[in-house]
Amino acid sequence: MKTIYMDHAGATPVRPEVLSAMLPYFTEQFGNPSAVYDLGSAVKDAIEEQRAKVAALVGAEAKNIIFTSSGAEANNLAIKGVCLALQHKGRHVIVSGIEHHSVLNAARYLEKFHDFEATFLPVDRYGQVDPERLAKALTPATVLVSIQHASNEIGTVQRLTELTAVCRQAGVLFHTDAIATAGVIPIDVKALGVDLLTINGPALAGPKGIGALYFRRGIRLVPQIHGGIQEDGRRGGTENVPGIIGMGRAAELARHELPERAAYLQKLRDRLITGVLTEVPEVVFTGHPEQRLPGHASFCFEGIEGEALLFMLSRQGIYANTGSACASKALKTSPVLCAIGIRPDLAQGSLVFTFSTTNTEAEVSAVLRELPPAVAKLRSFSPVWRKRAAGGAA
Repeated sequence: MKTIYMDHAGATPVRPEVLSAMLPYFTEQFGNPSAVYDLGSAVKDAIEEQRAKVAALVGAEAKNIIFTSSGAEANNLAIKGVCLALQHKGRHVIVSGIEHHSVLNAARYLEKFHDFEATFLPVDRYGQVDPERLAKALTPATVLVSIQHASNEIGTVQRLTELTAVCRQAGVLFHTDAIATAGVIPIDVKALGVDLLTINGPALAGPKGIGALYFRRGIRLVPQIHGGIQEDGRRGGTENVPGIIGMGRAAELARHELPERAAYLQKLRDRLITGVLTEVPEVVFTGHPEQRLPGHASFCFEGIEGEALLFMLSRQGIYANTGSACASKALKTSPVLCAIGIRPDLAQGSLVFTFSTTNTEAEVSAVLRELPPAVAKLRSFSPVWRKRAAGGAA
């Protein structure tokens, strides 16, 4: 049975070119980049080359990139680092209500332990933040706003330039979690107007255990990991050299392939969305219909549990997800779906497909062949659904 993997937002395989670039740094090029002798300085030079490649992916300069252990750490460094550095100016932070847990919980941490006030902005039915609502939420004590570039769960891309313009006029710093968008759609930090931006290695088909934070020149950050002088003193600890090499190579490949990649993924996405909405009754398409990630399709199916549907599809070799990989095991109603107005019972039937260029038209055809009968079979087990289908009250 052929495996059809469509959960690339949750995890994606490391590209062969990336792995090949990494391998020498486990063996031959094993030196500590902080060492003063040539074995260390050669590794240090290699790190700086990768820093430039990651910076180029988002239109930044190499000196404004900090390597971290993950996107979650980069989000924490951005939010806690900025807020603690600026707490003498104010203790108010704003995030959207549909952020990744690393953003939401960083804001809650500041509330609980550092006497900050956190505002969690609501979103519209597509998952977008209204710039006017953001403007009204700003106060003289606001020091940072953090709103994701796009949602991995519903695929919606935010109108960031409108949001950053609001903050720039008020003199408030703006951070965005761009894990879902870096290497997928064009990013230029200057054009977007962001002050800080998070990137993650695995999202680029790079290795796990590596991330990066862009920060605009002049921004102060309180380190969250204390140690040596690595990353110019902003993030202590010996560098994950193989991970950095892999992330740099993955960023380089993603930048060169971006236009063709986006067009290919959009073609697969649109075909799946059209097919599902045509072939399956009583299904809700979630997220913005146009302003969305090119390789993302998300739905909520009436009358079924998403986990049960995932199990049935996996028996046919098809792998997708029910939402955020960090929340799916909690078996709770998705806060993102609730935030966009999806009923809790309908939200239980969520299914998310995220594509890579390794996916094919034939795989989309296979999903459209297997999905409708799987949904119908699960609904046939439900007394509530059968009563509803018969015309009775649910």
